[in-house]
Amino acid sequence: MRKKVIILLLVGVLAILSLVACSSGSEVGVSTAATAVTTAANTISIADVVAEDSEAEDSEAEDSATTSTTTTVVSAPTSAAAALAENGAAQTDATAAQWDGATATAIALNGDAITVEGDGVTVNGSVATITAAGTYVLSGALSDGQIIVDTDDEATVQIVLNGADLNSATSAPIAIMNAEAAIIVLADGSANNVTDGATYTFLDAEAEEPAAAIFSNADLTITGGGSLTVTGNYNDAISSDDGLIISSGTIVVTAVDDGIRGKDYLVIEDGSVTVNSGGDGLKADNEDDATLGYVAIQGGTITVNAAGDAIAAETDALITGGTFNLAAGGGSTSVISDDASAKGIKGLANVVIDGGTFTIDTADDAIHSNANITINGGTFTIATGDDGIHADATVTINAGDIAITSSYEGIESAVITINDGDINVVASDDGINVAGGVDGSGMMGGPGRGGRPGQETTTYTGSYYLYINGGRIVVDAAGDGLDANGAIEMTGGVVLVNGPTNSGNAALDYDGTFNISGGFFVAAGSAGMAQAPSQTSTQNALLLNLSGSLAGGTIIHIQDSAGQEILTFAPSKEYQSVAFSSAGLVSGTEYTVYYGGSSTGTNSDGLYEGGAYTPGTEYTSFTVSSVVTALGNGGGGMRP
Repeated sequence: MRKKVIILLLVGVLAILSLVACSSGSEVGVSTAATAVTTAANTISIADVVAEDSEAEDSEAEDSATTSTTTTVVSAPTSAAAALAENGAAQTDATAAQWDGATATAIALNGDAITVEGDGVTVNGSVATITAAGTYVLSGALSDGQIIVDTDDEATVQIVLNGADLNSATSAPIAIMNAEAAIIVLADGSANNVTDGATYTFLDAEAEEPAAAIFSNADLTITGGGSLTVTGNYNDAISSDDGLIISSGTIVVTAVDDGIRGKDYLVIEDGSVTVNSGGDGLKADNEDDATLGYVAIQGGTITVNAAGDAIAAETDALITGGTFNLAAGGGSTSVISDDASAKGIKGLANVVIDGGTFTIDTADDAIHSNANITINGGTFTIATGDDGIHADATVTINAGDIAITSSYEGIESAVITINDGDINVVASDDGINVAGGVDGSGMMGGPGRGGRPGQETTTYTGSYYLYINGGRIVVDAAGDGLDANGAIEMTGGVVLVNGPTNSGNAALDYDGTFNISGGFFVAAGSAGMAQAPSQTSTQNALLLNLSGSLAGGTIIHIQDSAGQEILTFAPSKEYQSVAFSSAGLVSGTEYTVYYGGSSTGTNSDGLYEGGAYTPGTEYTSFTVSSVVTALGNGGGGMRP
């Protein structure tokens, strides 16, 4: 309860501050000297607030700020380990895969008959009930029957599948109804199958249980060196109403609803897991305890094709490693209904990714949180029909190789901090967008559309920030390249923006200030709404508006009076305006601008470095006499 009260108080404070900011009518101010959203890496922590929020699913709270130099933000995790430490502990057993056939009870399956050698089992026709803790080895084929676990013993029930094929036409082939804890061991080298029917007769009619082909009311661990194929024709394939750990094995599941579910937690330590599901793929959904309802994946090979979310956590989705191939909702070219959710990785409280290799193709957001996303590493290839990375509160990228090959908006949140990483974004609307609101906010829609189905637009309330402190960011956007419904602050890194060709958008668009003190920034696009960094910057900048448009691939080149290259850049699309800032623009120095020509330098995303430039057409010369030098006409200019 204390955790929920903290969140409610925070949301209340944020709402009040937001109203103050809106009523003041003042532009937002950003100070690097005194702001709660600092620019150092890993300065935002999960432990204080957000990991304690069990009500994150319906939260629409926005970060808010007044015009003073202090900003209030929702805290976010620094690492998956830090986030996991705040959650309820998983019930692990280091000896889970160990078993002794000599002392175990053997259960032989033969058509509709079951024979037992050992104690702890009662048999009634084709139904065997395990009534005591211990180890039970199943082998053979059961055509239509059931293995039930029902024991009050305060010890673990271990079920070893050693070439077992279990089928039931009317219920769960494996139903762990009552136990202290349960372990399913896939015997090394064995192939095992579990299949249920499309209709159930419940063992517990009031609770409507079991409700999965493999069902457990106790904490369940699946381990071993064998394989397990599960077909859930009624509902889920594998489901635990407590926690579920997969530590090893080759597991393939198909389900009409969710593939693999652990109510309290789903932990995958290693192994190969393949899911095809009509609902969510991998899921934890405890809504009653803020420390539970999490998904933690530490390794393995994960392949999910889900009609719903590929990975869905009621609280935190925490990933430290593994290889992931995730598809949701039919992929990025599919259209989903207004009330559907088809996301790749979803954590309603937090998503924290420390590493891994990810291929994600989704109709909805690829990576989503109702609160915070932190990426500390990993390699990502993302195609999405909506946002590549979306968090309602904060997105923090500290490292990683992120390629968003198609999206509606690339990265969206109220506060975005990029400290490092290699980020490449292709977007049909905005490339990087700081805006408030819930999933899909800020979407105005393309021609003939009113935005993504079931999603809303928002307006600026003075609480949105984009911080760029390092890394390499390349954006190709049909809408705004960088769009801040607030302020931008850049202290380092390389930013290359290929902006829109239409004058209704801009390569750079901000409502507050854009203070740049370091790094290399160039944004090319249409001239109608072009902007440059603010006059309050400490690094000089240039806004060049040409008299006419230049074709994509045409070099824009700037050199000083000694012939030293300052910029050689070939935008990928037609452009008429270029905003540029780097340490190479020195006050009192004269520069010459050329367009066209060629370069023998190394071309990386249109930026040439080194080599020799063969001049094209000399356009103009200028001397830097103020923080922002504006050449040509048109555009939105710069803000104070």
